[in-house]
Amino acid sequence: MSSSLLHPPSHLPQATALRLSQQAPSILANSPGAISTSVFQSALSASETQELWTVYENLLLCCLRTGDDKSAHLCLGRLVNRFGDDNERIMALKGLLKEATAADNAALDLVLQEYEQILQENPPNIPIAKRRAALLRAMGRNSEAVNALNSLLDMSPTDAEAWAELSDLYLAQGLYSQAIFAQEEVLILQPNAWNIHARLGEMLLMAARTSEAPKRLTEALKRFCRSIELCDNYLRGYYGLKLTIQQLLSETSLRASKQAESDEWPIPTSHTLQSLDELATGKLAEIIRRSSAGEKDWQGYDESEIAAARQLLESNSATTIR
Repeated sequence: MSSSLLHPPSHLPQATALRLSQQAPSILANSPGAISTSVFQSALSASETQELWTVYENLLLCCLRTGDDKSAHLCLGRLVNRFGDDNERIMALKGLLKEATAADNAALDLVLQEYEQILQENPPNIPIAKRRAALLRAMGRNSEAVNALNSLLDMSPTDAEAWAELSDLYLAQGLYSQAIFAQEEVLILQPNAWNIHARLGEMLLMAARTSEAPKRLTEALKRFCRSIELCDNYLRGYYGLKLTIQQLLSETSLRASKQAESDEWPIPTSHTLQSLDELATGKLAEIIRRSSAGEKDWQGYDESEIAAARQLLESNSATTIR
């Protein structure tokens, strides 16, 4: 059984999710199909492991991503047999399957009504509250999705996933200050998550185009630096670092920074920025080279990110030559 099924499938490349879903029939055939819901009997069962249920859930999600509804129903059936229909996580998975197989918006409206009915009966049902917010966003009802997430966070203010979703919603609407605030809440809850540092850096980089450019660019630089400090081979961290440095080194940015620089947001010197740029350039080139060569421990990068990094280096090289 693939170890990839022990990790959240949303982070897996599409090709890997497809490969795993194609293995679903054999995985299901070689795994237990029915285990008692009795805690005592389950404890005595040799095949009762936490990994088994993680595999079923992640396999279900992989199958939904690739359109294998039949295998997804089989995975869900085994989870229902084990944990029951009243389990909140199972209720959310059942709703997700209904969303994925809905034929039209009318069917999605029915699923949404089911979520609202469940929340009327049990408001603290966090998994269903999350599914409702996600469905509202998928249906293009962003303002309602924002309200749903804010209500969810009133009940569970330490839910990093909800803060991250709220941040993405604000960003999609061009509300940079709100998006940055929500992402900072994620960072408070996950201070060592290098991808969150880089994501915040990306938001600051986008927001710098609208206002407070020196302050936001300098903060973005700090976030990208922290990201690569925590993960030495994180492509998005080096990519964002190089983009930020390019803006800080540009004539317009430097002129603005001299006017707005303060003790709280010191602008790095040109020498420091150039040194960081050389570091980012070298590391991006190494990641592209070793990933493209298929070297061990250098796989797993998204192909579109590799292509974007290659284009950035080529454009920078062309500019230097000119």
